[in-house]
Amino acid sequence: MSKTATSPQAWELAERIRHRIQSEQLSDGSFFMTEAQLAEEYDASHTVTREAVSRLQALGILEGRKRKGLIVRHPDLIRLLSHSMPSLLGSEEDGRELEVLRYVIEVGAIELAVKFGTAKQIEELTATMDRLETALLREVDQEAAYALDLQFHLQILQMTGAKLVMGMQEVLVRFFQAVSIPLALKKEFTPELAERIVWEHRELCNAIRARDVEHARALIRLQFRQVITQLEQDEVASNAANDESAALNSD
Repeated sequence: MSKTATSPQAWELAERIRHRIQSEQLSDGSFFMTEAQLAEEYDASHTVTREAVSRLQALGILEGRKRKGLIVRHPDLIRLLSHSMPSLLGSEEDGRELEVLRYVIEVGAIELAVKFGTAKQIEELTATMDRLETALLREVDQEAAYALDLQFHLQILQMTGAKLVMGMQEVLVRFFQAVSIPLALKKEFTPELAERIVWEHRELCNAIRARDVEHARALIRLQFRQVITQLEQDEVASNAANDESAALNSD
């Protein structure tokens, strides 16, 4: 039987195994069974079973052990995202989607950062802000400024105290360091833009220090204005295309 023919069966088997692990609430490190036992219990061929197991191993749900069989693992979402990131560099649209993801994370997390950020974290954020201002207005070091901007936003995420949020942001930061900074350096960088960036970041620092959630939320949205503008433009273009399609179909 060809690989193409077995793939749907493997997907179905992988889902049945995943559901079983979840419903039985098997703990991390629990012994599951061998591939041979799986094939017999689910009445599946060894090829289908092996492919299903491979899919679950790729997701971090199962781990194979020599002479022992399959071990249940709790998936590491951050590791999966990190490994998937290189495949999301294929197009400009993919890059925009990641920017939207970053926007959603930061806007959603700012309230937690304001409420739970410690005095030490706020001082560290202020120190990064001071270095950013120096890079922008005194040294005019654009590359250093973009790196400090990413550090600034990562520190805000760290204030939430949520490990998953921090981990996702760290993965995104690595992506933006590798992709966005080189692209950003090609854009025109004016003194007016530098002053605006400094003001926005300084105001955000002040809002966090004052524990002003609404002001902080407004400022974080302001810093992602380009993402919002792009989403609005995409919606307008999509609506126009739908209207044009509807008009053609009605003729």
